[in-house]
Amino acid sequence: MDTIYALATARGKAGVAVIRISGPHASVALSALGADVPTPRRAALRLLRQGDEVLDEALVLRFEAGHSFTGEEVVELHTHGSSATVTAVLRALSDIDGLRLAEPGEFTRRALENERLDLAQVEGLSDLIEAETEAQRKQALRVLSGAIGKRAEVWRSDLIRAAALMEATIDFADEDVPVDVSPEVLDLLDRTEADLLREAEGVSAAERIREGFEVAIVGPPNAGKSTLLNALAGREAAITSEYAGTTRDVIEVRMDLHGLPVTVLDTAGLRETDDVVEGIGIERARDRARAADLRVFLLDAEGSTLGLTPDADDIVLRGKADVSTGQGPAVSGKTGQGVAELIADITARLETRAARAVTATRERHRLAIVNALTSIAEARNQVLRGPDFAELAAEDLRTAIRALDSLVGRVDVEHILDEIFASFCLGK
Repeated sequence: MDTIYALATARGKAGVAVIRISGPHASVALSALGADVPTPRRAALRLLRQGDEVLDEALVLRFEAGHSFTGEEVVELHTHGSSATVTAVLRALSDIDGLRLAEPGEFTRRALENERLDLAQVEGLSDLIEAETEAQRKQALRVLSGAIGKRAEVWRSDLIRAAALMEATIDFADEDVPVDVSPEVLDLLDRTEADLLREAEGVSAAERIREGFEVAIVGPPNAGKSTLLNALAGREAAITSEYAGTTRDVIEVRMDLHGLPVTVLDTAGLRETDDVVEGIGIERARDRARAADLRVFLLDAEGSTLGLTPDADDIVLRGKADVSTGQGPAVSGKTGQGVAELIADITARLETRAARAVTATRERHRLAIVNALTSIAEARNQVLRGPDFAELAAEDLRTAIRALDSLVGRVDVEHILDEIFASFCLGK
């Protein structure tokens, strides 16, 4: 394979920049820069030169093939972080025969190809790079650690055992089978199916942690929705006015609530109107509110929700608590009354949902699990039909195993690799 190089840290002025070189000529490239090759995994200070010109004094690390992130020989140059220094070193590397600039995600792709990471770990690394909140960081690290692959290996081993038992039945088709294997096979299928069902049910919660929960503030015009949004955001995110119908479109504010990523939506006031533009905003408000993970209803004195019915888990409050009167919990974005309690309530409800998250985190994972579950159900039916259908059961089990193999990237994933690696930065 080609030897590739790229800046692994962000561009711009910094104390240190890391330039990564990976491939069979990594040490050759270092020598071409006039530096002695250091002992593997021992940091060494080296002068980098191009001809007689000193480019920089850098801290150099070398990793042997099989002991690096990519699985190839890797050299890392920890240079001073000025743009001029980085440009000079990259230009010198581009002049060395056999080296080329890495493509986005190419280092990680080589780690996958060299079996240093499985596909789920690659996705976890991508999520870790994009993580904005504590919950996202923890979930991404769990996936990057190989948790999905470890669980998939347990399920796969049980299904392989079940398939082997069924194939033994096929081998003894013309003889008396000494032991009825169906109880053990069914036990293995039941155990695996129960685990997979829990995983499939928890994917949606894990996806919300990855992508963020949506909380919609809904209610009639002039109920204090935009003022409340501004209070939650701590800034003037939405225009507020005493005139009804000020908000015409959905306004979104991204927040971090106790480590959970949350997008709060300020929607147009719900009412009957002849204004075409306001009507479009109201319809969009209803659509986004229905799709949101949680809704905060701000009611006026009449208490009407105008076409939207609160779910059991939604929050219903009286808006403009500073000027309105009535019974029940209330909130005022203007004075701050009830805002802290509302934030605590939203956080508690979303944390309950986030607690349902399991190891699998993406729709691709869920589909692979569902395919495995479908094949396991078919296999069970064949086992229950008796020994004459052992061959069909074994084939269904092999199909289930292939579905789990696709979960970690062993098979049938070539069509999604380009999409995954396109999201990576150049030095990753």
